[in-house]
Formats: sequence, structure tokens, C-alpha cells
Amino acid sequence: MPRLDRLPQINRNNLITFPAQVNDTAPFVRPGKPLSGSRIAIVTTAGLHRRGDRPFGPGDQSYRVIAADTPAADILQSHTSIGFDRVPIMRDLNVSFPIDRLRELITRGELGGFGPNHYSFMGAQRDCARIEQETGPEAARRLRDEGVDVALITPT
Repeated sequence: MPRLDRLPQINRNNLITFPAQVNDTAPFVRPGKPLSGSRIAIVTTAGLHRRGDRPFGPGDQSYRVIAADTPAADILQSHTSIGFDRVPIMRDLNVSFPIDRLRELITRGELGGFGPNHYSFMGAQRDCARIEQETGPEAARRLRDEGVDVALITPT
């Protein structure tokens, strides 16, 4: 992210007044079993999708499903934001979607395995109403129905 003093005034004002989402009511829930026996999925706001899927557009509050066996080379990013540098993720997807690191933990037996899918949302949202009321709970239901025990949230 660029320094505020290097941005044009209009962009600076936009970032300074960006509404921060506050959630003081989300309960902490301890995992029901050890991580070594748990299925994990990544949920990210990096605007990632599989090659051939519909890219994200600004303000898009839908999500994309990324099958757990999707090769990293087939995962693309369409996140757009003036204050977001995509170059590090283009060089190494693991910066915001640590799929290779999780595969290493699974191989070592420290994680039980992946659920069948990971989920990606678009970040830089000004209005999260649809995510809060519709697409977020829908993705959560899918994770539950897929037998996922732990979701690794990677905000971008």
C-alpha cells in the first residue's frame, strides 16, 4: 500500500474516510478437535479466482469457489484498488493465499487436510451489506456442509 502522503488528495481523503467494519459480537470458538485431525479451507478477500472464472469487479460482493486441488498457476487475481499493489501476489500467491504452506503442514501431519473448496471474496468494500446478509453466510454454510473444521481467513 502506498504512503498516504504520496497519493493525490482525493485518494487520500477516500482512504481516511473509508468505513472500518467493527464486529464486537463474533464469538471465539475453540476448534472441536486438534488441527492435526482438522480439515481446513482458506477464505480470502484477495479477489482470487480460477483461470476461466468470471473476474471480480469493483464492489462485487459475490464469491468465487476455488477447488482445493486447483494448481497455484491457475489461480488469478482480479482485485482492484488504487491502494493495493498486486505485484507481490503475482510473484508468490502464498502472500495472501498460503496454499503451498498449508500443503506442507498437511504433508507433515500438522493439519488433517483440506476441505474440497476454498472461497474468495473481493476486498476494498465500502458497503458490506450483501456479504453480511447473503454471500458470507452462504459461504459459511457451504464450508460447514463440506465438513470443514477450520477456516483460515486471509484479509487483503
